[in-house]
Amino acid sequence: MNPTTTRRQFLHLGTATLALAGAAPRLLAAADKPAARKRPNLKAIMWGTIGVKGSVLEKMKALKAAGFEAVEMNSHMNQEEVLQARTETGLKIVSVCNDRHWAKPLSSPDAAVRAEGFAALEQTLKDAKAYGTDSILLVPGVVNKDVTFEECWQRSIAQIQKALPLAQSLGVRISIENVWNNFITTEDKAVKYLDTINSPWVQWHFDTGNIIRYGDPIDWIKALGKRITRVHVKEYSRDRAMRVGDVWKGFGAPLLEGANNWPGIMKALDEVGYAGPLITEQGGSLEELSTALDRIIAA
Repeated sequence: MNPTTTRRQFLHLGTATLALAGAAPRLLAAADKPAARKRPNLKAIMWGTIGVKGSVLEKMKALKAAGFEAVEMNSHMNQEEVLQARTETGLKIVSVCNDRHWAKPLSSPDAAVRAEGFAALEQTLKDAKAYGTDSILLVPGVVNKDVTFEECWQRSIAQIQKALPLAQSLGVRISIENVWNNFITTEDKAVKYLDTINSPWVQWHFDTGNIIRYGDPIDWIKALGKRITRVHVKEYSRDRAMRVGDVWKGFGAPLLEGANNWPGIMKALDEVGYAGPLITEQGGSLEELSTALDRIIAA
């Protein structure tokens, strides 16, 4: 498809053309204005990726000014400060990310580290309850030279199951994120992991960018279906990674300029009934990210 295609020509193209993975993101990015908003998804951002300095209140005011409606907080913050900023800005808190799960993984061979990780999981659940949200983000474990896949599977599930009574009592779901932890890299393993835990209080926090290295986001969405409780909007470029010879550099692609087929992704989310927040975890100015989310929601 010619990248100089006009917006009028774009709107008259057939749906089969829109399905082309490489073309759709470029066309969305090139549009002068996003189409009228047609989905209820809140525009949100992950706290750790906010590219402005300042207090919690100053950052939330910047988010509000850029057009964001919601935010995913980190755990272990000053609850009073967060709640005051939320009240003053009117932003909704739609998720809390456990900020200790990499340093204190539930899969660690050290029982003391696992205990610290479990305590962090409990605190994250309590933070979510305090902020009025019903979902937390959890990286369940890490496979490395000291931890096998099976050990990660068994240890993480054991710790998560211990947290289920608290999750249920608080009304907060533990949502597992697909990340580069050498653990769950296919959608069938993700489904099996949730099936093994077998609890409505453990669901999935789907990251669109993280999965590009391993598979197709649309396949994952269809497989996980209604188990998706939150979505991270993130870009990844295979071409960029290959060009510089570093897989991590693929995350440097601006939103709407990577491998994600956003019209296809949004269609798949529609089909499984996902109408929750779209949480960007992406570098860039707040205004550019907000506008990109508008275009994704309208895709």
